[in-house]
Amino acid sequence: MTSKILALALLGFTAAGVVLYPAHEGIGTSNAAPPHPVAGNQHPGAVLTSDRPKVEVVFVLDTTGSMGGLIQAAKEKIWSIATTMAQAQPAPEIRIGLVAYRDRGDSYVTRVVDLSADLDSLYATLMEFQADGGGDGPESVNQALYDAVHKVSWGQDDDAYRVVFLVGDAPPHMDYQDDVKYPVTLAAARQRGILVNAIQCGDSSDTARTWQQVAQLGQGQYLRVEQSGGAVAIATPFDEKLATLSAQLDDTRLYYGSEEEKQQQKRKLEATEKLHAGSSVASRARRATFNASESGAANLLGKGELVEDVASGRVDLSSIEREALPASLQAMSPQEQQALIEENARQRDALKDEIRQLSGQRAAYLKQKVEEAGGAQDSLDEKIFNAVRAQAGKKGLRYEAEAPSY
Repeated sequence: MTSKILALALLGFTAAGVVLYPAHEGIGTSNAAPPHPVAGNQHPGAVLTSDRPKVEVVFVLDTTGSMGGLIQAAKEKIWSIATTMAQAQPAPEIRIGLVAYRDRGDSYVTRVVDLSADLDSLYATLMEFQADGGGDGPESVNQALYDAVHKVSWGQDDDAYRVVFLVGDAPPHMDYQDDVKYPVTLAAARQRGILVNAIQCGDSSDTARTWQQVAQLGQGQYLRVEQSGGAVAIATPFDEKLATLSAQLDDTRLYYGSEEEKQQQKRKLEATEKLHAGSSVASRARRATFNASESGAANLLGKGELVEDVASGRVDLSSIEREALPASLQAMSPQEQQALIEENARQRDALKDEIRQLSGQRAAYLKQKVEEAGGAQDSLDEKIFNAVRAQAGKKGLRYEAEAPSY
């Protein structure tokens, strides 16, 4: 399989309400404040409902120079990881975050990207990451784990599957006197119901010993992969069409709300434009698959999406003030507005159906290619999938699929 296995991904994110923060700075929550009313008691509705099972995942990723292959692959496989997690039943609400780390003396020690369902903005931020620094052995793993537990806006739902994946190839500095050492941080994680898995890249014996202890103290799993991450990355004949459909699905969105809300929505749209311009065809195909899933609706739509809110009946179009509507609708008659919304809703449903059909064909194609290559048991795709399936199962999430999404 090695000829067809490339480096994986792990994540990073967001621009609309989630920002990169230097080490030791306080960070804000990615959960936006309740939207301001637009008329009466109406306001832009949220896509997700509070009764969905929650999946909250933070990747703690070494971004020093030796991790270049893994970081580059992250920009390819983020959507596959999200789709793998979305395979659960019931369909979960998924939020993902990132703590990137290096070491003291590098351009940063940690950068925190808060948990968010807005994976487009997450991805736009991930695109800016480059591997650099390090090279002198131990890294600031202690600070990174501390930030993952204490500087991320974890939810309060006791039934949520909350998990950290530590990914790196070098052990922590244990000689920094002002560090909170990882056993202390992992004790705090246990108290908060956060599992910590440790994924070692490469074969350093020093790293192996520490990563095994991290997994044990974090009540998680220890996994080891090749230095590049070892994730399946195979192009398919369906990628180009799926990437095109993904852009067309984006074009069905219409946003409304206050000026402040419209600015947030604008930043989300800018993140979407950035990924369409700068990401690969295969990555955009994977994004289409995720966005057409039930769990992917939050990323596709965000908050204050007019077509979804009106078509679902959550919002009465006539109750929305003209100034709160999208600029393109403000000069229209109420009848024209309603007709346009209904047409966008029809187009959206048709596009999702086509994406799901092609995604199924793509999955079958990839399954065949993986089997022809001898399987992917040692790939990071499989190892993350198996860890998530076992751990989330204890929270009532069922993963009936036999393999991850590639």
